Amino acid sequence: MKQVITALSKKAASRLSLRAGSTYSNSGGTVHQVSQVIRHASYNEDTIDYDIALLKVSSAFSLGTNVQPIGLQSSSVSAGTNVVVSGWGTTSEGGSASTTLRQVTVQIVSDSSCNSAYSSYGGITARMICAGTSNGGKDACQGDSGGPLIANGNLVGIVSWGVGCARANYPGVYTKVSSLRSWIQTNAGV
Repeated sequence: MKQVITALSKKAASRLSLRAGSTYSNSGGTVHQVSQVIRHASYNEDTIDYDIALLKVSSAFSLGTNVQPIGLQSSSVSAGTNVVVSGWGTTSEGGSASTTLRQVTVQIVSDSSCNSAYSSYGGITARMICAGTSNGGKDACQGDSGGPLIANGNLVGIVSWGVGCARANYPGVYTKVSSLRSWIQTNAGV
């Protein structure tokens, strides 16, 4: 997943657009042109730390039944908490991207367990949170990078990296929103 994240984060704003209000990746809802990409200045390509960027759009989103804002998690989420990850990425390693939005419920994994799982990769940082299932089988995958990890109506994480997709003993690694909440608020102006 690392190569995908790096490639996406370096695209020029003019080549990016966001679709809102549709569960289809290529139709429905409204499309908004990205006018600015704000990457975290401390992003580290080697460790994938501070893996966050804000996308500003040219025209505002119209809120309605299918388009709503989401709260930003302000504190850590306990291990074992059910969370939902969604995206249009592949449904298996090396598979094809989905044209329909998919979601799966996974559980927050303790920092110590996740750090252990990824010790040979340098472990995780204080700006990362992990989620998965003990036996694998449920996870974000290629093409889901940048997507939401949600608990109780709040954004708790952003799909970042991991080893493969849905592998046992390798939970997905997400950017921890509560650790970067002040950066988000400052740079988004909210």
